[in-house]
Order: sequence, then C-alpha cells, then structure tokens
Amino acid sequence: MSKHAIDESSLLSADYVRALLEWIQQESSGAVFPFLASMAGTALSPGEAALIRLHDVMLPDGELGEVLVRAGEGRRVPISPDLVGVLRRWIDEADLEAEDLLFPAEQGGPLASSEYMRAWRQARQAVLSPDEVQAGLGEQVSSLRDSCLDRWLDAGVPAWGVAEWAGVSASWIALRYPHRFRLEDVEIDWDHLEEILRLPDIPER
Repeated sequence: MSKHAIDESSLLSADYVRALLEWIQQESSGAVFPFLASMAGTALSPGEAALIRLHDVMLPDGELGEVLVRAGEGRRVPISPDLVGVLRRWIDEADLEAEDLLFPAEQGGPLASSEYMRAWRQARQAVLSPDEVQAGLGEQVSSLRDSCLDRWLDAGVPAWGVAEWAGVSASWIALRYPHRFRLEDVEIDWDHLEEILRLPDIPER
C-alpha cells in the first residue's frame, strides 16, 4: 500500500460529521460553524476556505450552488442545497457584502485557525467516545476534507471528477484512497466483457 494512503478507519462517517457540526453550531459563535460546514461539504482546505469572498460563491435558493476557489489554477466546486442554505443564512446574519470575506473573524480579517481548531477539539471531546478520541478519529480539522473526498468517491463521482474538485491529480486520489478502488468491490459484466473481447472466428486448417 502507498505511504500516501489514508487509514480508512480514521475517516469520519457522514453521521459523525453531522453530529460534530451540530455541536459546533450550538456551542460556537461567529463564522466557525459555516466555515467548518463548508469544509465538510466542499472539501476545501482550511487555507482555501479562509480566503473565499462572497463574490466567489453562487448560492441559488434550494438548488446546487458553486464556489470558485482561486488558489492555484483555480477551480469550481459544487455546493449542496443544504450547504447553500447554511451559507445564505450566515451571509444574512453577518450582513456581508460582495467584497467581504465569506468567513471573517469577529474583529475583521480572516478567521484565525485558533478559533476553529479550538471549536473542533471541544466538539471531538463532547461527541466522540474516549476510545475514539484516543484512537485519533477526526483528530485534525483536515479530516473534514478527507472524509468529504471519500464520500464523493463512495457516491460514484469518478476519480478524475473528485480530483478536479479537490485541486489534485487523479493519481493522488487513487494513492490516497486505495480502498475505493479494490477490484473485488467492482461489479463486472462478464458477459459483456466476453463479447467485446471475442476474437474473430478462425477457420481450422
């Protein structure tokens, strides 16, 4: 297995992500919850999410949205209708304007890593069992990105599509998530395969 492969047991399930975010929504203030929810739903890195401005997102009510990530060569990432709703409510609450950072600190400027990391540590202690905390489940905030990429793959998004949304190469995705590319998990249509590989009839000599 590649040294770059992620430990499958370290990935957060969708239920865990929801439980952690629900705790953070209730117990934190300011941009922390929408910031972490965006990481969980778009697989942005913390650095990318911190630089998003209001004019970088398209948030149609009740529909799939989109965020423009300007880092690197730039890429567009879909936003689920649920996350669109979260962001629309946050924008109204914070009274943000087009040029504003989407997730500003309460005193202005980008949201400090110390703020969302503190909330994440507290949420893990409150939501996860002591054994899960000790085992390192979701230990880093970046676990939200890792787990989002894994769910996209599990949902059937092609590796090249996940790679494009994440701003990485398809080979990196394959090396990082080998458990999503096991041959035994693939349903092969053997009849169709036999048909397309069939050789022409060869007359006997």
